[in-house]
Amino acid sequence: MLYLGCPVWANPKWKTSLLNADAKPADFLAQYARFFNSAEGNTTFYADPSEETLQRWRQDTPTHYRFVLKVPQRISHADTGDYTEQLTDWLGRMTALADKLALIHLQLPASAGPLQLQRISQMVQLISQTRRCALEVRHPAFFDKASYEIALHKMLQQFEAERVVIDSRALFAVAPTTPALLDAHAKKPRVPVHAISFSATPVLRFIGSDDMALNREYYQPWLKKVLQWLDDGKTPFCFFHTPDNDLAPQLCRQFARDLNYPHQCLATWPGEQQFSLL
Repeated sequence: MLYLGCPVWANPKWKTSLLNADAKPADFLAQYARFFNSAEGNTTFYADPSEETLQRWRQDTPTHYRFVLKVPQRISHADTGDYTEQLTDWLGRMTALADKLALIHLQLPASAGPLQLQRISQMVQLISQTRRCALEVRHPAFFDKASYEIALHKMLQQFEAERVVIDSRALFAVAPTTPALLDAHAKKPRVPVHAISFSATPVLRFIGSDDMALNREYYQPWLKKVLQWLDDGKTPFCFFHTPDNDLAPQLCRQFARDLNYPHQCLATWPGEQQFSLL
């Protein structure tokens, strides 16, 4: 199974493509999940969903849909203090999604380096008691292909956790000439690409531009890698960004088409049908 999706499931600008033209915000997830079977789950990075919201997410998605949710920024980016109680409480509330919750994405700031490895390890261990942890690091030392990266990988293997692979080369190959590109260049990580997987669920974040031909050039190696993962019996989770994510669904679909994978995103979308009749 290939899980393919965007950074979010709610973008009003998708009403001309993925979503119905008259879609309400409450309809976005259900309509998105007709064509994509996962999303990066950025929403929990910024705010805690209520029990009612979690139940609605579960009801609005088909049986095969899987959530990947980010640990809240207030926990993952805290420099001091005891995170254990907060993280335990948050993980407990996320179990309302039951088997639809596949991975917990622990995204760390670039300041979290080898000196914080013990704290990072404790968080990964705590998460791994309930769900597989997908750890995203940005500190340069964890890309050294030497002692620091080796120590990180040994820790992940110990807890059967995954390392999130980031590929932002396509984004940074384009000069930041628009507000969306300026914002993306300022916020997105620019780190080496290490195509690594330690579990049955590799995670790829491909951060592209609005130039689909350029994106295709940069994701070519991933076509082979994802097929290799699938042939090995793995279940990849691949998420595709564009600067403001207006074209993220189209980038996902282009990748699936080039992969020659029969993903549901290849179908004609409601917005496309409606606007083709105008």
